[in-house]
Amino acid sequence: MGGEPAAALRAESLKLRRSRVPWATAGAMVLMALVGAFFMYVLLDVDRARTLGLLGAKAQFAGGGADWTGHLALTAQAVSVGGLVVFGTASIWLFGREFADRTVTDLLALPTSRTSVVAAKLVLGLVWCLALTALLIGLVLGLGALLGLPGWSPGVVLHGTGTILAAGLLTAVLSAGYGLAASVGRGYLPAVGVLFVTVLAAQVVAAAGHGAWFPWAVPAVLAGTAGPEQPVGWAGIASVLVVGAGSAVVTALWWERADHTG
Repeated sequence: MGGEPAAALRAESLKLRRSRVPWATAGAMVLMALVGAFFMYVLLDVDRARTLGLLGAKAQFAGGGADWTGHLALTAQAVSVGGLVVFGTASIWLFGREFADRTVTDLLALPTSRTSVVAAKLVLGLVWCLALTALLIGLVLGLGALLGLPGWSPGVVLHGTGTILAAGLLTAVLSAGYGLAASVGRGYLPAVGVLFVTVLAAQVVAAAGHGAWFPWAVPAVLAGTAGPEQPVGWAGIASVLVVGAGSAVVTALWWERADHTG
């Protein structure tokens, strides 16, 4: 039993390396970084942006100021909202592919416990999401330097990247719930439906002023999308951890007890 988790993790890692999905998610993060850099470019010279037909007013509203503080804050907001879709997609693929490709019965016939398989998928998903967050941070720092944004200081960059990492980590924890949805729904589509519902609900609840306690809205509120009037406390962070841990436990129990022969 001691080698089962490691063997399951190696098997899941091999599936991931042979898939194009990681490249698609990495491409989404590259696009996210480029969009943020575009907003900063607009804000650096609003008159020039208006001459080119760019919507400087909207960029000002979305990004704040054209400096390192605004650049990093905008990225944190992007990863808390867009990351929920990207990370959720990763989790849905990790679990849903077994049902879509009809490999679930073959997988469970291997001399590896179902709990080890689930744990390997969850660990790989978390590492995957954190790697994407690190990629985004690297791109944002490089693009900010290329644009010559003002206001750089070690403190500003450390605080900004820390917020991005925190928002990314909380969002990655929430993605475990979509793996549960893909398992119970036995495929991609039910989980995608759950993903859309939670993303929409997070926006509505945050707009209503209650995002600080709603788990799927907590990363966005932490990133500042709702402004300083909605601070995130330990209760909000705890709710995210409860959803993530609860989803992981229920997913493992479902895989252990469900009938996979149908």
